[in-house]
Amino acid sequence: MSSTQRLLPRFFGASKPPSLSAILMGVGLFITLFFVSVAIFAPAFEAWGWLQDPTESLSNPIHEPPGARYWFGTSRQGYDVFSRTLFGAQAALQVVVVATTLSLLMGVPLGLVSGYLGGKIDRVLLFLMDTIYTLPGLLLSVTLAFVVGQGIFNAAIAISISYVPQYYRVVRNHTASVKTELFIEAAQAMGATPRRVLSRYLFFNVIQSVPVLFTLNAADAILILGGLGFLGLGLPAEVPEWGFALRQALDALPTGIWWTALFPGLALTLMVVGLSLVGEGLSEVFHPRWR
Repeated sequence: MSSTQRLLPRFFGASKPPSLSAILMGVGLFITLFFVSVAIFAPAFEAWGWLQDPTESLSNPIHEPPGARYWFGTSRQGYDVFSRTLFGAQAALQVVVVATTLSLLMGVPLGLVSGYLGGKIDRVLLFLMDTIYTLPGLLLSVTLAFVVGQGIFNAAIAISISYVPQYYRVVRNHTASVKTELFIEAAQAMGATPRRVLSRYLFFNVIQSVPVLFTLNAADAILILGGLGFLGLGLPAEVPEWGFALRQALDALPTGIWWTALFPGLALTLMVVGLSLVGEGLSEVFHPRWR
């Protein structure tokens, strides 16, 4: 039985009422799965005629308030706010999954090599990662977005760089601690190569904190993507995205068109809250002593 399987009963409490942490994690999972489902099925809903084309501007009506015809109303640009809000979940998930995966694929191997080898390689990588880590994530992403341009993959690259040091530091510190254990010394004494030690013995012992970090970074990445969209640096204007929708709604708010800001902003907030609750719940599963 794995450590995760042993910890799950303690977290969810089969013989006891669910704890507040378990309830909050359940709420977070429900919110997250809801947005994932929306992102997956939104194109099908449009194909079946249940949703307006989010890129099609309606000639009439313009800035109609929420009602039976348009549930979330329409914007001053003539877009259906309900359709663009649902498709905004798809854009957010695409960017977030690519960004967090890229940062994981870069940070974890670097942390393993740095923590295991030590020496000059460790010092150089540690200095580089600490330098990146001191920069505010949004500021770094904005700077990179100017360089790489707009687009889903480009936005993911701009966001991912700020998360690499987090994976690096966690994995590097765990690796430096675990490599002194007796089973690592025994493997080295039996002739295991550094590559085999890293891939077979160290990797699975230091990877436990990565799912927690992945989820929390995903929540933060949504906020950064929203910030890039608000500044007009994230995705092209024709792609539905919550941050850019808030930017377009900024000029409409003084005229009483509140719905164009409310629904995209609420969707962004709920998705961040859902992912954050999942991350906190996973943290208690993998690290019950922190509770």
